[in-house]
Amino acid sequence: MMSRKSKQELLDTVRPRYYKAGRKEKKRILDELVANTGYERKYIIQVLNHPAPPQVRRKRRGKSRYGLRVKAALIQIWRAANCICGKRLVAGMQDLIDALERHHELSLEDEIRDLLLHISPATVDRLLYSERDKKRHGLGTTKPGTLLKQSIPIRTFADWDEQRPGFFEADLVAHCGNSAAGAYLYTLVLVDVHTGWTECIALANKGQQTVKKALDAVRQRLPFPMLGLDSDNDAAFINGTLARYCAQEQITFTRSRPNKKNDQAYVEQKNWTTVRQTVGYDRYEGQRALRSMQALYQVLRLYTNFFQPVMKMTAKKRVGSKVTKQYDSIQTPFRRVLSLPEVPDVKKAQLQECYLSLNPAALLRQIHELQEQLWRLAKSKIL
Repeated sequence: MMSRKSKQELLDTVRPRYYKAGRKEKKRILDELVANTGYERKYIIQVLNHPAPPQVRRKRRGKSRYGLRVKAALIQIWRAANCICGKRLVAGMQDLIDALERHHELSLEDEIRDLLLHISPATVDRLLYSERDKKRHGLGTTKPGTLLKQSIPIRTFADWDEQRPGFFEADLVAHCGNSAAGAYLYTLVLVDVHTGWTECIALANKGQQTVKKALDAVRQRLPFPMLGLDSDNDAAFINGTLARYCAQEQITFTRSRPNKKNDQAYVEQKNWTTVRQTVGYDRYEGQRALRSMQALYQVLRLYTNFFQPVMKMTAKKRVGSKVTKQYDSIQTPFRRVLSLPEVPDVKKAQLQECYLSLNPAALLRQIHELQEQLWRLAKSKIL
């Protein structure tokens, strides 16, 4: 039995032939249509001679809840958050609004504040669509280290199941421009797997002693002790100096599999979002550039850890070709640290006092000023 839609399609197909047909041919066409559709003969004649006008679907245009004032305030908050995605921005909206208002960077009416605190991530991304831009990529300079390689155990992404802070992934980012020839600066990036706490420190080179001293400096300012260190297979990490240092300080030292970047997914992500988006891909050399980059990272660590919410995947399930990922609640590293029972109350109070003194908009302006100073020291790229 034909469906109503199929019957209508049949009538539409036959209509041009029915117009051109003679009396006898029309009678034969009508007989066929009555037999096939079950419609009455007079109804078919009516439909063929008077087709219904095409239906035009009209878009329903409801009144938008988010006017220009809400969008303007959202853009201001988004820029103060360094243009993060909608999910992370919504998760940190309350803290950002409170901090900006506390330091007189923002003044919102109650109605606008309420709308911003209940806005969805999808709506945020839609309102900010025209404000986004594109980025570029650069070189990698990792050279494998063979010394003691077999004595340092391999750890993969799936093995990171620590439910306490202190286990860090480490990587080096090279600031060599388009050529790895000669001497240039590096950035040592350390990311705590459990909290997302991120530390960056500028290095004059990637010598063994330089990396060791940088680790010492970072450990002094962490809000919790370093319990584990996981690196790639770069010779800057896979060497006797660092192996002895970790053994002496009772730090579990592991490495990823060669050419498996996903084993270090957390730090690889920060290489882009924290270092490349801030410093870029130009070439930097010498002490002036080193001091400028160090000053930039001192401000960046405060801004990143206190005001940049982190999404952490807790599970990934594959059903056929579809992959479903689950994430924990989106929080800043600072908020994650405050919720940890392992962190002493004295340290939490110090972090809270530091947080209340920080103005995210002022920190971002300072970052931009330090970026301009650093970029003026960039060397011409070697092609």
